[in-house]
Parts: sequence; structure tokens; C-alpha cells
Amino acid sequence: MSNIEKSGAFTLGDRAVKRLGYGAMQLAGKAVFGPPKDRAEAVAVLREAVESGVDHIDTSDFYGPHVTNQIIKEALHPYRDDLVIVTKVGATRGADASWNPTFSKEALTQAIHDNLKNLGLDIIEVVNLRAMFDVHGPAEGSLEEPLTVLADLQRQGLVKHIGLSNVTAKQIADGRKITAIVCVQNQYNLAHRQDDALIQQLAGEGRPMYHSSRSAASRRYSLPRFRMSQPNSVQRQCRLLLLGCCNARRTSCRSRAPRRAGI
Repeated sequence: MSNIEKSGAFTLGDRAVKRLGYGAMQLAGKAVFGPPKDRAEAVAVLREAVESGVDHIDTSDFYGPHVTNQIIKEALHPYRDDLVIVTKVGATRGADASWNPTFSKEALTQAIHDNLKNLGLDIIEVVNLRAMFDVHGPAEGSLEEPLTVLADLQRQGLVKHIGLSNVTAKQIADGRKITAIVCVQNQYNLAHRQDDALIQQLAGEGRPMYHSSRSAASRRYSLPRFRMSQPNSVQRQCRLLLLGCCNARRTSCRSRAPRRAGI
């Protein structure tokens, strides 16, 4: 049994996936902007990850922008039936590689169509709305308008499930009045435990919370440091995304070093 299989499983939307997945953020260039130095290696990383048992990939079309999704499509399309691809909307990239909020109806609709096109999908399995009131962590602010837009796109058949990212407990509660929220992606690690109460709440409801990593973790696991010949290299890469951390035991949240959440 591989390390990925040993991680257990969790329900995401209406799909059962392994708790250890792959966060694709670092497949783009420096600062998650532009193309990677070695596109062929990025493709190889994704293919080996899936061959090693990864059945859940977290991405966004604002990684690059567009770069990460295009690499995923090149590497894995047509996708295996058991592979779940989750993306995010709510941000855009400036020419200086800055992260900027994008909540308008026009921008969110375009973001969904860009994700569908660049991933080669007819429907997005799960889309997370990234709250951008504070880039570095959850901050209060109304998500009614952007969630209403996503709920409409869901009714049109472009999105199957909706989740939230970088949000507070109040934003989750308010969001559920608009549409079903199937998952939450927030910063959570040994150094950042502010969401302990939220995790317990989500656990009681059977909803997953998961996190991705950058900063120190991304330097350790980033693509240029990846070598296909290294033992368990895919498992090290795949620790970038841990799904279902609201499991009562939360064993997958243990780490040797603090990690920060990705965008």
C-alpha cells in the first residue's frame, strides 16, 4: 500500500477521494507567475503523481495565469474517471505578479469559462471562491454577490459543486444561505491554529477542510527541486495538499515544519 493510499479517504462533493492530493500551484514559474523553467518536467510530475495514486488535484486558472491549467491538460487529458480537479476563482494577476480581487459577475463568469477551456472540461467538479478581503488570511466581508454569480453558473451546468477559500466562520454560514458549501480551503498548520474551532464544526457536519502550502514548504517541494529518481519524491510533492483535515484524528495535518497556505 502506498503512502497516498494509507492517508485514507474523504468525501468531496459527491466523490470519494484520498486525503493526500496534489496542489498544482508551484507548477507555474517563480512567484506562481509565467511558465516553469522546465515544462516537460512539470508534465512528468503530474503524470507520476496520478500514476502513484493521486486522485485529487487543486489548481486555479490564476496560477500563471493560465499556465498551470494548461500544463494539467497537456499532462492528463483526457482525464481518468477517478480524477477530481478542483479549481478556484476570485482573484486575478497583475502585470507585476500581484494578487488582486475579482468579484464582479463579468470577471467570475470569464474565470469559469477560462478554467473550463484551459483544463479541457465541460463542467467543473468543484470551484472554490477565494475571498480576497485580505490576501494573507480570512477577513470579514460580504460574499453574497460573487456566490450568487457562482450559484447561477452552477444552475447553468458549468459548475457541479461550490466551496470557499480563505474565509471566516460567518462567511461560511452566510454562504450556505445562498448555496451548498461542500468544502473549505483555509490556512491551517502547526503555526496557524486559529481555525481549530471551525475544523471541529466542519467535522461534525462531514465537510472537508484542506490546506495547501507555499513559502518554506514550496521551496522544499517546488518543481526545480523535484527529481523523478528520488525515492518517494511524488509523495513529498503530494503533501502540498491535505484533504479532509477535519477528520477527528487529523493525523494528516502533522508536519515537521510550519506551513503557510497558498492562494
